[in-house]
Amino acid sequence: MKIFNTLTRRKEEFVPLRPPEVRMYICGITVYDLCHIGHARSVIVFDVIQRYLRFRGYRVTFVRNFTDVDDKIIRRAGQEGVEAHVVSERYIEEFRRDMEAIGVRAADLEPKATEHIPQMVSLIERLLVAGVAYVLDGDVYFDVRRFPSYGRLSGKNLDDLMVGARVDVDERKRDPRDFALWKAAKPGEPFWDSPWGRGRPGWHIECSAMSMQYLGESFDIHGGGEDLIFPHHECEIAQSEAATRRPLARYWLHNGFVNFGSEKMSKSLGNTLTIRELVARHRAVDLRLWLLGTHYRNPIDFAEDRLVEAARAFDRLWDIVKAGRKHWAAAAPADGAALPVEFREYREHFLAAMDDDFNTPQALGTLFDFARALNRVGDEKAPAFVQGSRELWLLMETLGFGEPSDRGALSPEISAQIASLVQARTEARGRRDWKRADELRAELEKLDVVLKDGPSGTTWERKRA
Repeated sequence: MKIFNTLTRRKEEFVPLRPPEVRMYICGITVYDLCHIGHARSVIVFDVIQRYLRFRGYRVTFVRNFTDVDDKIIRRAGQEGVEAHVVSERYIEEFRRDMEAIGVRAADLEPKATEHIPQMVSLIERLLVAGVAYVLDGDVYFDVRRFPSYGRLSGKNLDDLMVGARVDVDERKRDPRDFALWKAAKPGEPFWDSPWGRGRPGWHIECSAMSMQYLGESFDIHGGGEDLIFPHHECEIAQSEAATRRPLARYWLHNGFVNFGSEKMSKSLGNTLTIRELVARHRAVDLRLWLLGTHYRNPIDFAEDRLVEAARAFDRLWDIVKAGRKHWAAAAPADGAALPVEFREYREHFLAAMDDDFNTPQALGTLFDFARALNRVGDEKAPAFVQGSRELWLLMETLGFGEPSDRGALSPEISAQIASLVQARTEARGRRDWKRADELRAELEKLDVVLKDGPSGTTWERKRA
């Protein structure tokens, strides 16, 4: 098996530190709002990776955290007039609802930042002793100049670095690139006691503390969206390795963005489409098939008609499984020997694709080739068809596919009709044909569709009951 390591910028043979054990940490969400399709891609990508590693016989410990103290959470709590933990707990539960809806397994461990303050304080103390951190009026900063390899993950030159996202600009710092390990408490903010006074942790320190708590000072895989490469993962490497003098993770994996039009989909740009909206009009299996149809490292453009196409494609696979499963109980036990010789190559091709940096587009192509071969059998009671359909389903389950469930989703035909009307309205608006745009809006309202026009285009959802 080979995987692409962001740190070295090449595919490397996958060799766990303690085979057959694989320890894997994925950065989770900041819980201040509902998850969007960009989150869906990341969680599905790493859901598939951990499922496949287990399928290949590894004993996986999979950790995905919650950032439950953060400026955005505090701001949201202030707007609502509640404590910050009320906001974070609400959206942790909403996250779990969304994951269940799209068929993503819970991680083995899902730690919260606020439950690991002592571990963070201890790690910061190690950094101070090592001389790579300093205290300023109750704040603690990491001294980037004391870690010369800072920038190797992102490929950024230390001298050329600009102050990145979520890196505080503070004239008191020794260097503008120094990042906060601990922040002194401000009025009205949640705080914890520390040797430097009351305050709360910086963003980056939490993942270093929690990953080391559950996986050790060095582990196998660290991953997340590519937006985390800098500054978050760059800072994690610096603070962790400055404290331990050991590599934090052996392999760094990052998934590409979901784009909406020409822009990355993100809450800050105001062009998000929530998971909640998607599962109201599409099946979870269709969302998964669409996302896995693009290699996880590449960007993917959102388009409603692609999900409609994915629904039709999934049904071609499901029809085979549904026909064969009626006869599974009466068939011989499922094993490699029971599978007809002419069908054994499909597993080999599937494994070869997934062993090549989790190439899900190629793996899916193999599944569709397999389905076409099974269709040629012609008799759903034939042993070859029965055993082949069972093998097809096993490989589909390895990618996280379950039985299709409507969960209120629309049929592919209705989804296609809505997508066509939305596109026609967009084109009418582009021509400034407001009368036609209003007529199309009225047609959509008859289908219980609510439109949302934004700077990056129009999204839609079904009216809630």
